Amino acid sequence: MSHDWIFSKEWKIPSDTGEARQILDEILTKLGENGWGEEHTFGIHLAVEEALMNAIKHGNQRDPEKYVTVEFRFTAKILQIVIEDEGDGFNPADVPDPTLEENLELPSGRGLMLMKTFMTTIQYNEKGNRVFMEKDLDAPPPDDDDDDDDDEGYL
Repeated sequence: MSHDWIFSKEWKIPSDTGEARQILDEILTKLGENGWGEEHTFGIHLAVEEALMNAIKHGNQRDPEKYVTVEFRFTAKILQIVIEDEGDGFNPADVPDPTLEENLELPSGRGLMLMKTFMTTIQYNEKGNRVFMEKDLDAPPPDDDDDDDDDEGYL
């Protein structure tokens, strides 16, 4: 499907949370300037922030010699973002479900749950160091198919 992208940008930043926050601020500003209301940008903020922090903290282990690459684009109704780190990757299926009673006290899994909740599509590459997220304002509510490793749709 072809889209008329309003804005598209790529960044490559060191593993620095301050630089990640600047990217997040720019993304949210661009969305706001182009009619994306707070009812959508609130969840996008949480999902993108979580993916960026995961890439820096878990993927790159805060190594200043490793970089995070961000690809971002959007239309009036569709946002796509890819975040990739230089880490070893992970298997999303290995992350405990934070909603299960036996995992309620565990600190892991909540961020991935937020990403799935607020974005229409979440897909990881096979290695697990690259995430594709899409928010489609016209999409029906997401189902819980747990098909997180399908590469179709990547930028």
